[in-house]
Amino acid sequence: MEFAEHIKTANVEDVVLKQPFHAPMKVTLCVTGHHLLFSDRSGDSSWQLILLLRNIDAIEKRPAGSSGTITIKCKDLCILQVDIPGMEECLNVASSIEALSSLESVREMYPFFYRPSWLSLDDPWGLCTPEKHYDQLGALQAKWRLSKVNSDYSVCPSYPPAVIVPKSVDEQVLVKAARFRQGGRFPVLSYYHQKNGTVIVRSSQPLTGANRKRCKEDELLLQAVIDGSDRGYIIDTRSTQQAHQARMTGGGFESKSCYNSWKRIHRNMERGKVLQESLIKLVEACGDQSHNMDRWLSKLENSKWLSHVHTALSTAGLVAECVERDGHSVLVHGSEGTDSTLLVCTLAQFILDPDTRTLRGFLSLLEREWVQAGHPFQLRCARSAFSHARLRQEAPLFLLLLDCVWQLSRQFPLALEIGEPLLLRLAQEAYASDFGTFLCNNEQERCALELKDRTHCLFQFLLRSSEREQYINPLYESTDLAIWPSVQPQSLHLWAGLFLRWTDHTQNMEEVRDEIWSIVTERCCRS
Repeated sequence: MEFAEHIKTANVEDVVLKQPFHAPMKVTLCVTGHHLLFSDRSGDSSWQLILLLRNIDAIEKRPAGSSGTITIKCKDLCILQVDIPGMEECLNVASSIEALSSLESVREMYPFFYRPSWLSLDDPWGLCTPEKHYDQLGALQAKWRLSKVNSDYSVCPSYPPAVIVPKSVDEQVLVKAARFRQGGRFPVLSYYHQKNGTVIVRSSQPLTGANRKRCKEDELLLQAVIDGSDRGYIIDTRSTQQAHQARMTGGGFESKSCYNSWKRIHRNMERGKVLQESLIKLVEACGDQSHNMDRWLSKLENSKWLSHVHTALSTAGLVAECVERDGHSVLVHGSEGTDSTLLVCTLAQFILDPDTRTLRGFLSLLEREWVQAGHPFQLRCARSAFSHARLRQEAPLFLLLLDCVWQLSRQFPLALEIGEPLLLRLAQEAYASDFGTFLCNNEQERCALELKDRTHCLFQFLLRSSEREQYINPLYESTDLAIWPSVQPQSLHLWAGLFLRWTDHTQNMEEVRDEIWSIVTERCCRS
C-alpha cells in the first residue's frame, strides 16, 4: 500500500506547537510516510523538528471552536500539543497519524528507507557472531563446541543458526531435546566463567505435561552441561504454583528424580500484561501534576515498577553467586525463555564480567543475549505507556533491563564505561528507530527480510568515533572485580533520566553531566 493513501492532508500552515522546554511557536506541519515535520521559516529562523511516526504511541483529538488540538504522546514519553486551524484539517492530520504510526508490515517501516549519506549498506553488520564469540572463548573449547544443527532454523525458529553446546552431545540428541522444550529452545550456552569453568545456560520450559513425560536426551544434555560436577542449579523465573499450573497446558519443570544432579529454585518474575501495566501506572504517576507528596508516593508504590527492578537484580545476583562464589553451573528458564530468562542471564553476566561493562562489550552482550537469542522486540515494543489499544503481547522487558543497568551505574559509578545517555538512546531505539537492529522477533524473520542487507546497524553506528564519546562515562576506571548489586529498598531509585526525562529537573542533570565531562577532559589534557 502506498503511504500517500493514508495522507489526507499533507501540509498545514500556522500550526501552534507546544513541546517541553520551549515556548509555544507557530510552525508549518508536513505529514510524510514516516515522519511529522514541524518547521519555522519565519524571518531568519530555520528551526525544524522531525518526529518519527513510529515513535507515536497515542494521540488525542479535542475540538476548539472551528479549529482543533491534537495531543501526541510518544513512546519516548515526550508529549506534544499541536493546535491546528480548521477542524477538517485537524481530523485529517489525526487520521493520517493514526494510520501511519501503526503500520504492521515490517517492510514498510522506516529503517528500510533510511539512507543517510554517511552510512553505507556495505558497512559491517553486528559486532559478534556466534562463531566469533566461540573463537574468543579458547578455554571453553575443550568441552564445548559450536553446533550448526539450527542452520536452517528448523530445530528452533527463535535461535540463531549456530549455538554453543557440550562437545559430548551429538546433533541428534539436540534435535530430540529441542522437541521436549517449548518453542524448541533447548539448553545452550549463555556465559562461560573464565575463573572456574562454570557456565550459565538458558532454555525454555520442558514439556512434561500432566503425565510427567521424560526426555532422556534432555537429561543427557543437562548432565553434560555440569560434566561430572556434583550439582547444578536451575533458576526457574516462575513461582512454584505457576510452574505446576504450566503442566496442565503441556509445560512444566524438571523433576528431582529425573535431574537428580540439579537443584531447582523458583524466583517469581512478572512478565507480559502485569509488567506492561506496571509501566503504564509508573508513567501516569510521573505525569501527575498535582504536586501532592502523598499522592505521588502512593502512585509510585502502586505501580510496583521498583519491585520488578528489585526482583530482576536479586535473581541475577543469585545466578552470579552460584557461579562465582559457589562454583556451580546454572540453567535459567521460565516459560518461553525469550523474556525474563534473557533479562536474568544478561544481568548476571554484567555483574560478573568486566568486559560487558565497556561500550563495545555491552553492545555485544545485547546483541548475543537479546537480538540473536530471540527476544521478540516487534511484539514486546509495539506499544509503550500511553496506548489505548488493547494489550496483546507488549511487555517492557528490555526497558526493565536498561533500568537495572542504570541502578548498577548509580551504585558503581566508576565501574561502567557506558553512561546514562547510552541507556536512554537504547530505550528510544527499541521502540522506534532509524536502524534495523531491533526490528523483527528473531533471526529467522530478519533473514527472510534480508534485513542485514537492507538496513543499517545501530550498534556499529554507536561505536563510531563521532558518536561514542557522548555515550562514555567520563569517570570510568577499569576493574576486574564483580559488582554485587544492593537490592535494599533504599538502594533502588526511580530512573529520573528516563521517567522524568521531559522535566526541568532532568534538563538540569544533563547540564551537570556536560560540566563533569568538560572538567574530566580538561584534567586529562593537562596530565
